[in-house]
Amino acid sequence: MKKILLPFLLALPLFTSCKTNVIQKPNVLFILVDDLGWKDLGCFGSTFYESPNIDKLAQTSVMFTEAYAAGPVCSPTRAAILTGKHPARIGITDWIPGRGDKGQKLKTPSILNELPLEEYTMAEIFKDHGYKTFFAGKWHLGGKGYFPEDQGFDINIGGNHTGQPKGGYYSPYKNPQLPDGPEGEYLTDRLTNETIKFIKESIKNSPDTPFFAYLSYYAVHTPIQACKRHIDKFRKKAEKLPRPADSIFVAEHNSYTRLIQNDPAYASMIYAMDENVGKLLKTLQKLNIENNTIIVFTSDNGGLSTLLWKGAPTSVYPLRAGKGWCYEGGVRIPLIIKLPGETKHVTIDKPVVSMDLYPTLVDLAGLHKVPKQYLDGVSIVPLFNGKDIKRSSFFWHYPHYHGSGWTPGAAIRKDNWKLIEFYEDSVIELYDLSKDTGEIHNLSEKFPEKTEELLKLLREKQKETGARFPELK
Repeated sequence: MKKILLPFLLALPLFTSCKTNVIQKPNVLFILVDDLGWKDLGCFGSTFYESPNIDKLAQTSVMFTEAYAAGPVCSPTRAAILTGKHPARIGITDWIPGRGDKGQKLKTPSILNELPLEEYTMAEIFKDHGYKTFFAGKWHLGGKGYFPEDQGFDINIGGNHTGQPKGGYYSPYKNPQLPDGPEGEYLTDRLTNETIKFIKESIKNSPDTPFFAYLSYYAVHTPIQACKRHIDKFRKKAEKLPRPADSIFVAEHNSYTRLIQNDPAYASMIYAMDENVGKLLKTLQKLNIENNTIIVFTSDNGGLSTLLWKGAPTSVYPLRAGKGWCYEGGVRIPLIIKLPGETKHVTIDKPVVSMDLYPTLVDLAGLHKVPKQYLDGVSIVPLFNGKDIKRSSFFWHYPHYHGSGWTPGAAIRKDNWKLIEFYEDSVIELYDLSKDTGEIHNLSEKFPEKTEELLKLLREKQKETGARFPELK
């Protein structure tokens, strides 16, 4: 791991207002992409999808190769990002309202259908420190009374209880929180334009007031609807790919995992998202605020590469499975953090998780810390300076059924060891990720003491966070 200095942290007092001579806190642009897989970007290894703007951003940022979502589905991770708490501790362990357990062996525990207002969110701490706060896109953390504007955001564009665009990716959107644009307007474009409008107005009207902009794209969640201006490009590209000798799907328990990235529609959605990230970056440059803006770019769970039928749109191979699973494919995600004024590319291979983003941004922005809030996250700022963080393990608790074929279970990673437990049949699996990123070789019988150690640690963490378990019907 390369060592990186934080000129921003060292030079923070230099960012001052000419009028007030008060330290100017950094702006924050947080970009969350829905269902973006670990290998869905060029800088993370994709050769079929194209993401030139994000790749360029990565070249001047810190890129994490072992970043993890707090959960294998959206709502748990979204809650964890905003609170710094584990989904089990919050009580949101499935996407809201969840798939249910009809016709299944186990009765799954109930979940909260909204993020409690008692939580002190990331938006609220920034707002309380004088930031103008903005949200656009997918919320999926509660209905009326629990919208973004009830959780610390001054402005909410498009955020409500739905987990995917009800009207699809083209206007009319059928979204009460997002007025329709011209017929045929593309949703990803619209959310970006709204964010740019907010940033420009913030700088024009309140140049001494920092902003916290949280852009939560609905893309690349289903329905997979091609961006019309880019679909031909990727159809032609797909036609030139060599025809696979074997099936592009492989069995995963009772499901099927896609092994190859070659879906033109999905590729066009990623390209359009990247195009819009490019527009955001250019806006920061034109406004001359790129050197005083922290940028976070990440996903809420692994890519949709595994389903009960052969229809998943993307692949995260060589990782195993995808969204909905606690295998690496379901929880390992891209994470890029751009530090103000930094121009170096740094790759960090230390494990980090969604809950870490709250304390990290608080640390980077120099805000008053509230460690009682982000109980399960740690600031990863020491990693930027070549140091380590005080944590060797974290876990996933997903006691629900999912359309990807996952059955209730949990997993824990400690150092390079990872244990997965399936509750229906009490199966335990153990993997050494340092030698087996694809989780192919189950070592639970070969290393019974390590298996018992991790299982005990998992139980301790589940108890500490108040995790709820499924029961036999």
